[in-house]
Amino acid sequence: MTGQRMAGQVGLVTGAASGIGQAVAERLGAEGATVVCLDVNDAGPVVKGIAAQGGTAESHLLDVRDARTWADVVADVVERLGRIDFLVNVAGIPVMDPEVADTVTTLTEGWWDRVIGTNLKGTWLGMRAVIPHMQAAGSGRVVNTSSLSSARAVPGMAAYSTSKGGVDALTRQAAADYAPDGVLINAISPGVIRTPLLAAQTEEFQQANADQHLIKRLGETHEIASMAAYLLSEGTFVTGSVIAVDGGWAAKA
Repeated sequence: MTGQRMAGQVGLVTGAASGIGQAVAERLGAEGATVVCLDVNDAGPVVKGIAAQGGTAESHLLDVRDARTWADVVADVVERLGRIDFLVNVAGIPVMDPEVADTVTTLTEGWWDRVIGTNLKGTWLGMRAVIPHMQAAGSGRVVNTSSLSSARAVPGMAAYSTSKGGVDALTRQAAADYAPDGVLINAISPGVIRTPLLAAQTEEFQQANADQHLIKRLGETHEIASMAAYLLSEGTFVTGSVIAVDGGWAAKA
């Protein structure tokens, strides 16, 4: 176990079945929190892994674009566990069709809607569902997931970068609106992280991305999870920030 900085807390992590979401869920479980793992895929194996390490977790199937399911899951968690202390919005997708390039003129309307719906609308729906409970409690933490592409042009990522730029703006706006209620809201902007999606790419592609970092390697999912744990357990004077965990990519000219 990493520590118990979050003992007694209850919270939700989206995209928890794999990648960054899985690493975040595992880290928060190790910190003593009860972690509700949400994903369109089965997060049961992640829950079992957290339990095997002495943590507490459960899983629910959730499409983050579905407002009704958000409402149902949050109501169920509050009824059974009595509170929601944190939300980590990790679920996100790029365009995943090799026949569709993510540029303004080649992107299909369907892929635009799916990427914006998952990455940006899903983040909004999650915050909309949990923040009222945090307001009632007088405290809460939200961590959203941005991307280095939100502030830097990356060819072939029109819908994706737009969605993440929206996450940045939404994070700042929500932080301003809900700080008076004791709710702190930030975002993490990862560099290129070694995830299952990236592992499907060629070694040459992965190395080319690693070389863009000042720290000449790919980021690891646990490094994003560490920042999320800090923002949720400490970070008492941090809100409205988009924090780069990107190996120095954003610092480059």
